[in-house]
Amino acid sequence: MWIVVLLSLFMPRLIIAAMVVMGDYIGRAYQNDFWAFVGFLFMPYTTLAYAWAINEHGSVSGWHAAVLVLAVLLDLGSNGGGSKEVRRRRKRGEG
Repeated sequence: MWIVVLLSLFMPRLIIAAMVVMGDYIGRAYQNDFWAFVGFLFMPYTTLAYAWAINEHGSVSGWHAAVLVLAVLLDLGSNGGGSKEVRRRRKRGEG
């Protein structure tokens, strides 16, 4: 279990894909495949945290909500860091 958690921090999309192929863990958490796919593309940490909360607790409350908020912050930080780097390079004239 801890191996999956550690791998999900470094390769969340790979873990989501493996969960979809090997079982129904992601499918049980989401009502339809659209939101799981959108989460896979744009918010993979949040997608995994939500699936964990729903599958383990049945809802997003308490400790599970705190983990979900942390996942949202991780997603926003990882997505925002790339655009910040692009702006920095443009400002310096590198690309």
